[in-house]
Amino acid sequence: MPGFPSPFGADDDLFDGYDEFVAENLPRPGEFLDGHDVLAGADHLAFHRLTRDCFEERTVYDMTFDYNLARLNLDTRHGDAGFRYAVERAGASDAVDPAQVDEDAVDGGEVDRVLRAEFTPTTAFCPQTHTLTIGAFRAWNGLSDRHEYDLVRVRAAPMHDQSEAVNDRLAELEESYLETGDVEAEGGESFGVGSNPTSGTGDASAGGRSTDAPF
Repeated sequence: MPGFPSPFGADDDLFDGYDEFVAENLPRPGEFLDGHDVLAGADHLAFHRLTRDCFEERTVYDMTFDYNLARLNLDTRHGDAGFRYAVERAGASDAVDPAQVDEDAVDGGEVDRVLRAEFTPTTAFCPQTHTLTIGAFRAWNGLSDRHEYDLVRVRAAPMHDQSEAVNDRLAELEESYLETGDVEAEGGESFGVGSNPTSGTGDASAGGRSTDAPF
């Protein structure tokens, strides 16, 4: 008896490969990446393969589909969801302010190479976008020895109905990281990792199989 494609990602025919850059199956770069050098082709693929490994180690998982969050980029059923990346242009008006960086927190007190990562969830009401983006931030920056960037900045795409609140929280975590060098430093009181500032339902959900999972 022939099987049916699993809605939870078991059928590899539904996925592009980690060595395939299929632009139509990726979200378009949004406003957080505007004016910066968007990764494409081999550059995008190399960083996204590294992302898969970082997310696996830190258990940043999409609970709905029961897979490593990096795989969302490859899921052809959600061609406009996942991560896009851009190298931040030094001197841009919205670039990292060197005065924010504590020399004891970051090697040499310099942040010369910054990557921006923008996450587009599967729906505008995805209830775990904040947890997924916080998990991604902590994975990339907690494993910074794996890549060439001094800082990976993360934001949710504006299509999400709570993107402003989520991004305020991410900015607070980023500021705390630059001051302390600790990806777990909280900083600010917007909302905690285990809380949920969004409402409604969505397809992408929390990493680590629990909304309270340690990233």
